[in-house]
Amino acid sequence: MNGIVKPLFGAAAERKLTLSTSEKKFTDMTDQELIACCQASRQGAIDVLLKRHKSTLNAMVRKRFPELQDISDVVQEAQIRVWKSIGQLRNSDSFKGWLGQMVTNLCYDELRKKIRNNDVVSLDETYESDDGNKLERFVVDSGNQPDKDFQQKELFIALEGALKKIPVAFRESVLLREVDGLSYEEIAVITNSELGTVKSRISRARTKIQKQMVDYLNEAA
Repeated sequence: MNGIVKPLFGAAAERKLTLSTSEKKFTDMTDQELIACCQASRQGAIDVLLKRHKSTLNAMVRKRFPELQDISDVVQEAQIRVWKSIGQLRNSDSFKGWLGQMVTNLCYDELRKKIRNNDVVSLDETYESDDGNKLERFVVDSGNQPDKDFQQKELFIALEGALKKIPVAFRESVLLREVDGLSYEEIAVITNSELGTVKSRISRARTKIQKQMVDYLNEAA
């Protein structure tokens, strides 16, 4: 990206910056200050922000697709999406969650490519969340097992369909929790919701998804 940031909020974002912030080096700024500079088209700010969070991006991608040998292409695509979309971020305090959601969407895109290329999509591997629950993880495997491939693709399609059928607020909350690994408190901040509301949405989302998947498995049996 070579330090070039397209205009996003222009003068409106520029007014957010204090005199002390404008005198700081980008490397000395907080994330919030850097984001304000990015949205004010300050040359070089986006490069510092992306460099600062590259290890976070790497970890996010690794968590979702632990079997990938080379994650550089996925990480680079995520960085490009951040560069293009940073102007859409309204609350700089929620940058981590916003970044995680962007990576999640990117990973779904990559997963769909694998399906189209007849790679295996496995939902068998699990990992333990911070609350002790066993959660499913998408794993891509290039093994040659035609019958299993077909079943796993169908299962992924059914899971994706189940997610689409639940309300947007439920889907957003459960993905932030189960895929991005955020705490209930972090999700409450990102979604501008009460903590109790977040817990309720996630619980109800899990119940709805589980019911739809049970129905699918019964039909497939």
